[in-house]
Amino acid sequence: MTQSRILVWFRNDLRLHDHEPLHRALQQGVEIIPCYCFDPRHFGTTAFGFPKTDAFRAKFLLESVMDLRRSLQQRSSNLLLRIGKPEVVIPELVKPLNLTSVYFHQEVTSEERIVERQLATALQPLGVQLQSFWGHTLYHPDALPFDLRHIPELFTNFRKQVERDASINPPLPTPVNLPALPEIDPGDPPSLSDLGLESPAVDSRARMKFVGGETAGLARVQAYIWESDRLRFYKQTRNGMLEADDSSKFSPWLALGCLSPRYLYAQVQAYEAQRIKNDSTYWLIFELLWRDYFRFICAKHGDRIFHPAGLQGIDLPWRQDWQRFDLWRQGMTGYPLVDANMRELAATGFMSNRGRQNVASFLTKNLGIDWRMGAEWFESLLIDYDVCSNYGNWNYTAGVGNDARGFRFFNIIKQSQDYDPDGKYVKHWLPELANLPAAKVHTPWKLLPVEQQRFGVRLGVDYPNPVVDLFQSAKANETLYNAAIKSASRPSYGVTS
Repeated sequence: MTQSRILVWFRNDLRLHDHEPLHRALQQGVEIIPCYCFDPRHFGTTAFGFPKTDAFRAKFLLESVMDLRRSLQQRSSNLLLRIGKPEVVIPELVKPLNLTSVYFHQEVTSEERIVERQLATALQPLGVQLQSFWGHTLYHPDALPFDLRHIPELFTNFRKQVERDASINPPLPTPVNLPALPEIDPGDPPSLSDLGLESPAVDSRARMKFVGGETAGLARVQAYIWESDRLRFYKQTRNGMLEADDSSKFSPWLALGCLSPRYLYAQVQAYEAQRIKNDSTYWLIFELLWRDYFRFICAKHGDRIFHPAGLQGIDLPWRQDWQRFDLWRQGMTGYPLVDANMRELAATGFMSNRGRQNVASFLTKNLGIDWRMGAEWFESLLIDYDVCSNYGNWNYTAGVGNDARGFRFFNIIKQSQDYDPDGKYVKHWLPELANLPAAKVHTPWKLLPVEQQRFGVRLGVDYPNPVVDLFQSAKANETLYNAAIKSASRPSYGVTS
């Protein structure tokens, strides 16, 4: 008699540690078929016409998938690779592999949920069970002091209740051995060219080389927390934008599930027990809580997070000014902090959290451009793109999120002076400003003609003049924001950072 088998469908969970679908499948004592589908829809275009998954993201994904395959091969198994829609590919495997169940980690946003429903519909007449598990957050929904329908709308309220009343489950163990695959073509991964992409150029200015996969993710945890002992200073250095160890840089591996948040929590607990417990060790967990919050909010509100009016339903007259948007994404706005961050993103597929807040604020609060254009540009390029965190943060920065604080815009000049006082970061990514002294590098538009000659930079030629006046543009957009709030009968107040 042919043995029944369980297919474990990998998605944004490209790891073996703390993987509940794999763990539960192993407990059934049957053969397991690990499978990953390269869904062509992930390599199409966004609503505004950007590549949905551009070269940096695709390269990191391919590295992560192949690392998972190697890890499975080391345990006597393999990763079945297919190119196609999962709701089509997986049902086609049912009969030749005698599948009885498909186990997977569920998602919460619409595109992913549609695929899950279509797969369930396709498997139902075949008599195959589709079993979902929750595995992307620090806290499991069952451990929360409220159900998903009643997630607090404010992050602070969410955090306080969770920290007081919820517990975190320990990570599940990494399997030592797995059943071998039956006779079947394991499949080959697509190349970047197969996906319609070119291999991204390596920029020598990048201070950190990101390599996809669980192996590299675990190595980064070991290096950052234990070898370099940087966790003890995390809160003090996390806003740094230049150096590799200014922040943890765990986010790319978290985004693809190469690292489990519960594994990171266990590592922090061990560090606190063996070395030190302080504000920095707490702050790393605090950042993971934000990640949880955005995912739970998406589970609660569904597609509202993608609407132009956002979670608050504030109907703002967003502009779709492509000329100014192109200046923003090319790093040519005339504001060095914005431009340096946007050029780093274009050259590496990564940008610090501090940088993201500033460039997003500038796009929405100074240029008044539709925040969804910025969100989709980030989706295209960022190697740590996570749908819930990306759109949740853009909602928040644009002032339409449920935890937004009115018209809060970032004073780019003050931010530059606070977080790049010597101008090292700006000069690193804007070589045309390399000769400017620290006192002038963040406000090059103030240079006198004689100073431009002295420092070798011609405004409007070597480096652009500001596309807008920082404060006048913010004031104009705040007026629009307050009018929208008033029409919606919502309170408003302005905050400048």
